[in-house]
This record gives sequence, structure tokens and C-alpha cells, in this order.
Amino acid sequence: MPTHKWTFKSYFRRETYGWNGTAKASKRMKEAVSEIQKVAKTDSSLAGEGVIELFTRLYPALMNIDSSSGALGTALNNTIDPLIPILISADWDMNTRGKWLDKLYDAIIEDGWGTFDDLRDHWGEICVYPGLAHLWADQFIPEVKYAWTTEGTAFTVGSDMCLSCLLFTERYDELQELLQLRKKPWWNYNKFWAMALVKQGKSQEALDYAKMIQSEEINKERSIDLFCEGVLIQMGKIQDAYEQYGLKMPSYGTYLNIYRDICKKYPTIDKKKILLDCIKQTGNEGKWFASAKTAGFLDIAVHCAKSDSSDPNTLLRACRDYADKDFPFALVVGVLGIIRFMTGTFYEERTATEIGIAYQQVEKIAKDRGKLADFKALLAREMMKQHCDAHLREVVVKTLEMGE
Repeated sequence: MPTHKWTFKSYFRRETYGWNGTAKASKRMKEAVSEIQKVAKTDSSLAGEGVIELFTRLYPALMNIDSSSGALGTALNNTIDPLIPILISADWDMNTRGKWLDKLYDAIIEDGWGTFDDLRDHWGEICVYPGLAHLWADQFIPEVKYAWTTEGTAFTVGSDMCLSCLLFTERYDELQELLQLRKKPWWNYNKFWAMALVKQGKSQEALDYAKMIQSEEINKERSIDLFCEGVLIQMGKIQDAYEQYGLKMPSYGTYLNIYRDICKKYPTIDKKKILLDCIKQTGNEGKWFASAKTAGFLDIAVHCAKSDSSDPNTLLRACRDYADKDFPFALVVGVLGIIRFMTGTFYEERTATEIGIAYQQVEKIAKDRGKLADFKALLAREMMKQHCDAHLREVVVKTLEMGE
């Protein structure tokens, strides 16, 4: 039977990419994920092989790329995370799965970046067969014990994989005993005992344990909050979860995605309330404009648009996008976009050309709908209220006068 020809293989050979290859490599990884996902729809076994083939090639192919910007790390996470379920779902017998995982383990050992940190946390689930997970756990236990009891040695690549296998096989006593060997708790490892408590139906104990771990200075991780939030939701304590953890904003991601994630996590809570709570929590109204607009709360969006932190380009795009759907809204945010150009503080000084282009964009939209006078009147009123840059204000005033 002929071997399947994976297109991505030719793009992931050892040292394929140079130091500035992030963009190209990210594109190829995205294509590889799509290729594997397409195969997974009809052949889970073959798709699983594709996952292993890709994973084993990642570090060797990308090792020379400068990863300091963080963009490569994001691309790798976006590649690995969606493929883990496909790896788990692959229709392999225990022996076949064992052989593929041996190959994947070799890639983990070779990896010099921590590329597979999240994957290692799921090693027990990836084993699928309890018998296979038992074998891996027994293999790792001696080296983990040595690392955690020997002075000057605290890490071995199999630590989290071992704990994951013990959790998966419900060897809770051994899991707890192993963690007790450590001098200080660390959430990356102790989370497995917290998860074990949940699996044993001891959710409140799991919450108390996680908070105890979090009290240690080294364990101020957002992942502990996310764990506690998830446990409360699982317990049906939705309001408690929302009030304690739901509005703790991550330091990454766009405000729109943050809002969407909160709404998805709390479908029973009114979306408008969530938005208002987010705005109150951050006090940064302008940054929530896109969330309010996208959610259809245009009154809140206008309020956000008036904030000093709103982005003029975002407001002008909204003016263009809503010109036909809701012209009154489009006119207001378009005018506010022009005003923001004249009142805001930016990294680079705004020019007369930029303000002229912004003016012409909104003017055309208003003129096409027979509302040119409304546009000019609204802009003039807003300029009277605001402390505008003198030079840019003069440019707009002259433009208004010339159009009369």
C-alpha cells in the first residue's frame, strides 16, 4: 500500500528557515494544520500519523529562527493545540500508538525551546490506553524521583508527562507522594493534584488547594485563576465564577476577543452587562469600541468613541462599514474619528494630509446620502467642544469654509 504523500513535509526539513523566517514558517504551519484536519475527516489513523510527522519536524526545521518577538511561539501554539485532539482520536491499536509516541518522545527530547510544554501536560490522554499510560508512568517515575530529591537537580523533561499519566490512570496516591518530594510547590506540577481532586469529586478541596498554591510568591499565574474559574463553573456556581474570576483581564489578546471569550464562557449572563462590566473593570472605554459595535450596542459604542483612548482609524472604518446599515451612527463615529485626529496624542505627529483624507472620507459618505449639511454642522459643534491641535483645526476650518 503506497505511503500517503504529505505536502507539508517538503517545507519542514532540518534548518529550512533562517533567522528571519517567522512569517514564512507561520504560513507553512497554518497550511500543514489545514492539510491534516482535512485528512482527519475521513481517516483518523492517517491524520494521526500526519500530526506525528509534523511535530517531529518542527524544531529541526525552525531552530535557526529568531524567536525573540514571540510571534513564532504564537504560531507554534496555533499549530500544536488544534492537532492534539486529532492525535488523541487517531484509530490505532495500543502497539501502534506506542510506536508513534516513541517517535514523538524523541522529538520532545530534541526540542530546545519548550515547544511541547502543553502537549506534555496531556501525555496521559494522548496514550489513550491505560496500559500504555502505566508503562510511561513507570518509565518516568525513577528519573522524576531522582530529579526532585537530588541537590542541584530539579527538572527532567518527563516530570509533567509522568504526572499526566498518573492522573490519567487514577494512580492518585503515587501522584501525591511524588509531588511531596518537592521542596516547594509549583503550579505547573501541583495542578495535576488539583485536577486529581476534581476527578475524585472533591471540587471544593481542589479550589482550596489551588488557592493555597497560589499564595506562594512563585505561583501568581493566571492559569490558577482559570483553573478555579473552571471548577466553579463545573460546580454550577456561575455567578461566583464570574464575580471572582470572569473579569480578570489577560495581558494578551484584543479587547474584542477578550469580550467574546467571556460571553462564550458565561452564556447565561446578559452580554450588555458583561460589556459594561468590562469597561468598568478596565476604565479604558475607547478600547472597547469594537466590542460594543460588534455586539450591536451602538449607544455604548458612541460613548466609547468619545473617549480619549479611542482609535481614530477604527472609528473611520466603522463610519465606512455602517454607512448603509446605520447612517446616523456612522456619521457620529466618523466625525469623532476626525476629532480624535485633532485631539489625540500619538507616537507620530498627525499631518494635514491625514486629517484631510479623514475629512474627505466622511464628507463623501454624508454627501452621497444627502446629509452634507448635517455632517458639517456636527463636525463644527464637536470642534467647539474640544481642545484641538491648532494647526489641524485650521486645516479643517478652511476646508469647511471652502465647501460652503
